[in-house]
Amino acid sequence: MGIFGIIGNERTKVAQSVYYGLYALQHRGQESCGIVVNDDGVFSSHKNTGLVDDVFSHGALDALGEGTMAIGHVRYGTLGTKGKTNAEPIVVNHVKGRLAIATAGRISNASELRHELELQGMIFHTASDAEVVSYLIIRERLTAPTIEDAVVRAMARLEGGYCMLLMSPRKLIALRDKRGMHPLCYGQRENGEYVIAGESCALDSVGATFIRELEPGEVLVFSEDGIKSIKEHCGTAAESLCVFEYVYTSRPDSVVSGCSVHEARQRAGALLAKAHPVEADVVVGVPDSGLDAAIGYSRESGIPYGIGLIKNKYIGRTFIAPGQDVREDKVKIKLNPISHTVKGKRVVLVDDSIVRGTTCARLIKLLKNAGAVEVHLRSSAPPFLNPCYYGTDIDSKDALIA
Repeated sequence: MGIFGIIGNERTKVAQSVYYGLYALQHRGQESCGIVVNDDGVFSSHKNTGLVDDVFSHGALDALGEGTMAIGHVRYGTLGTKGKTNAEPIVVNHVKGRLAIATAGRISNASELRHELELQGMIFHTASDAEVVSYLIIRERLTAPTIEDAVVRAMARLEGGYCMLLMSPRKLIALRDKRGMHPLCYGQRENGEYVIAGESCALDSVGATFIRELEPGEVLVFSEDGIKSIKEHCGTAAESLCVFEYVYTSRPDSVVSGCSVHEARQRAGALLAKAHPVEADVVVGVPDSGLDAAIGYSRESGIPYGIGLIKNKYIGRTFIAPGQDVREDKVKIKLNPISHTVKGKRVVLVDDSIVRGTTCARLIKLLKNAGAVEVHLRSSAPPFLNPCYYGTDIDSKDALIA
């Protein structure tokens, strides 16, 4: 999932900026997307299933109007059904105002919190974590002096790996879980607007200068009074950044925890060549996230790098496609070999990771049919051995090829 927010002092077409930011984060989620604009406490929302360009076509973006702040979301579902119902951001009304929320990652104790809130009379309309968190914050807001105090109190009940953006009538709040499992950063544009995003590449897309990442457990409050940092939950748990951010999830032009994703993948490929050498004629990377690792493997091994697979750019990322049947169908039309590169050659095929095995089995067959005499599969990431409950759609060992 990807989240993006913006806040300034003047009324502008903030939805346009969020649109560009979500475009830059499209790789993080392709099921649905949405934007909520705040114009002096009046919230305007539009969301639906589909890609950013599809959902915000035919004047939908202009219909959101102007405002001083906005948040947006692209969804990769880790639970719940695919559809508009679970699309974010969600907007909830409560006795002290309105609240819009967009989440990334996963709340691992969401089902327990949902049950607790239901017993207190809350009625849920979606299967999303965002609704659970919003009701939890609303409950705390009844006694908390400010919305940010309610957020800090609610965070004490949350487990898992997550980042969130919350928008009240007067404030935009960003928060990151106490372990810092997923990245969240902010920057500033020349016009003074602050921008918050799940990856630094999204800051670049709207011309914002990177300032810093949020610390694990940090809450940042943006308002007309400036920025306030709340670090009550910082340092309460060991930092545990999800390694998949470097392996697959993040774009190569992003910087995560001060490290270029592009460089990290190339270094992983070089280490792979040292650990698992092989005699071969050409190194081929699996587009897109396996390309940097393949280049690193080639440089370290001395085996020439070649473009042996072409990606259909109109097909989304197969790993985050919903459902195994859909993933397998997408692989069939997503990649096609260049026979001139591989015919009669021993090929080292480098992928970023092997999780379900959906892609690699099909690709080996494709390369063999294109004339490769040998195909040596290499993964730049260690085996994925256990389920993930922190933001990746792997909730059973049965789904893992390892």
